[in-house]
Amino acid sequence: MTTGGEQAQDQTSTHPFLVAAFYRFVSLPDYRELRAPLLHRCEQIGLMGTILLAAEGINGTISGTAQQVRRLFDFLGEDERLRSLHYKESWGDEQPFYRMRVRLKKEIVSLGVEGVDPASRVGEYVAPQDWNALITRADVRLIDTRNHYEYGLGTFKGAEDPNTVSFRDFPAWAASHLDPEKDQHVAMFCTGGIRCEKATSYLLDLGFKNVYHLDGGILNYLETVDQRDSLWQGDCFVFDNRVTVNHELEEGDFDVCPACRMPLTAEDRQSPLFELHVSCPRCHHRITAQKRQGLLERARQIKLAAARGERHIGHKVPKQTPK
Repeated sequence: MTTGGEQAQDQTSTHPFLVAAFYRFVSLPDYRELRAPLLHRCEQIGLMGTILLAAEGINGTISGTAQQVRRLFDFLGEDERLRSLHYKESWGDEQPFYRMRVRLKKEIVSLGVEGVDPASRVGEYVAPQDWNALITRADVRLIDTRNHYEYGLGTFKGAEDPNTVSFRDFPAWAASHLDPEKDQHVAMFCTGGIRCEKATSYLLDLGFKNVYHLDGGILNYLETVDQRDSLWQGDCFVFDNRVTVNHELEEGDFDVCPACRMPLTAEDRQSPLFELHVSCPRCHHRITAQKRQGLLERARQIKLAAARGERHIGHKVPKQTPK
């Protein structure tokens, strides 16, 4: 676990934008009252991104200059409950968010199971430099707790895909595929660590004895482990306009569907169900005629803005989709 702000203070970069992902499971019974002052401070500083507040804690990803990010963590640190955050950073050449939002939620990561309390107990943290030795053991089941589309973009060698559409599907998968009597050692991972905090806590509640999770998630592993020694294969999906990052934590080559915001693969683009500027095979059946016309009009406005030498708000230049 990294205390929020340490890396932003100590590390510099040639890239102008610092993307900071952070969370902490901690009791916040007054979370509703925290929203307005937090949003005001973020807007005052000039940050972009999304922060979730719930009774169980805080979860956010924001972007700005390193100085702006430091100022937010200084503000959060005024509340003792928000001083020690799980924190991860990366850098970019463009602002990956379009606005600043602070949202109230029932859970900061939605598992949908009452009573799971990661603030009380979680599985054993495994440092990135020790992760390879653990997941290559024959007695360890390696589970990717992310969604199926994230798994498809990249994962650890030998990892199982629960084939979930959302994290709320994980309990049902675990009930039918994991057994605390047979599965003596279960290792799990996710993007930044937050889903695994809850997943390991949940498995411990079910009676599993030896449950492990990657400290700091995939992003921490990619930053810590040399690519020559890495067991990571592919890109890592991130929840901002970069879409994915590679092993060097640089922006990947994937674009997203304008309708459902899921990553577009070469196979998606070749499908007869893919429509440029509108939808992809995953969401084409959900697109109404009104929605389709709206997306086509947006594409037209983007093209007109480009012809004027302007950038349409919310538009990012599409990237080539890898073949």
